[in-house]
Amino acid sequence: MKLFDVFPLFDLNIVEGKGCYVYDDKGNEYLDLYGGHAVISVGHTHPYYVAKLTEQLNKIGFYSNSVINELQKEVAQKLGEQCGYPDYFLFMVNSGAEANENAIKLASFHNGRKKVLAFRKAFHGRTSATVAATDSPAYLAPVNLNANYVFAPFNDIDFVKKELATGEYSSVIIEGIQGVAGIQIPHDDFLKELRKVCTETGTILILDEIQSGYGRSGKFFAHQYAGIEADLITVAKGIGNGFPMSAVLINPMFKAVYGQLGTTFGGNHLACAAAIAVLDIMKNENLIENAYTVGEFLMQELRKIPQIKEVRGRGLMIGMEFDEPIKEKRSKLLFEEKVFTGATGTHVFRLLPPLCLTIEQAEVFLERFKKVL
Repeated sequence: MKLFDVFPLFDLNIVEGKGCYVYDDKGNEYLDLYGGHAVISVGHTHPYYVAKLTEQLNKIGFYSNSVINELQKEVAQKLGEQCGYPDYFLFMVNSGAEANENAIKLASFHNGRKKVLAFRKAFHGRTSATVAATDSPAYLAPVNLNANYVFAPFNDIDFVKKELATGEYSSVIIEGIQGVAGIQIPHDDFLKELRKVCTETGTILILDEIQSGYGRSGKFFAHQYAGIEADLITVAKGIGNGFPMSAVLINPMFKAVYGQLGTTFGGNHLACAAAIAVLDIMKNENLIENAYTVGEFLMQELRKIPQIKEVRGRGLMIGMEFDEPIKEKRSKLLFEEKVFTGATGTHVFRLLPPLCLTIEQAEVFLERFKKVL
């Protein structure tokens, strides 16, 4: 059996990681400004993280959600305290798409409506409901075509108000910062108006913080820059520092009904150990504050580089747009300068490093980045 060829791959075999560095099977060291696509939040193989998972695995790695798992309660308690939503409920699942799928479904259960409003260039996942809310027609199989999903222009509150006035929409789903679209940030005033119109029309506001959450923006959630609260918030990526895990944060107005939501693997013992370790490290090492400080430094320095058309971002979620395609530059940066970065489309670099990136490491990146321009 061979692997199903769904991703173009770099000819590299990464076998080890430490902090903000990864190593290939030939012993080459790479500065990681990609974080495995925003997944590595507290750094590769953090000693505390490794110890917590090892300790848990030596006890029990998994058992059914039909019994009490005190670790789940600890995750909920610590997450509630740190993220600013202590009175919300938590439902743990396994992937970002699964979190969004459950959020969309929960909203529809709640108000009995069918339609979902998403935004142009949005990416919410590849499962049935989430791919319908993703503005990439190539990802939709015929079975996913769904007239209940409408796309609004980004930051266009007049379009949103007109649609929601129909009373047909169950939910609005929006990313705290659009990642796949090239680091596009919703305006704070737009989010405030969006919150207001959702409340007025009984529409559930879902904030997809899968890539922009967990401290990446310099706040726990990117939507907190606008000073609003969402009804449902989805998290994944950084929640487990690489261990597959996701969750939905749920407003107390939602009533839990047996059978409506469920999961086999979600919130298992090992996943919870990973999530607890991440929250402990983020708190003890002030990683959200670090993401803000180092991100501000990086963006300030990047804006001095004349070849870059525009720098967009918050914290350590940064996009650098060029007038010309970046494929060759990104390849040189990886293979010649030994730096991992992300990309979106053909013209935008994406920086999504571990939140423990230091100013010194950021300076090393800038030095190597300038060499390939």
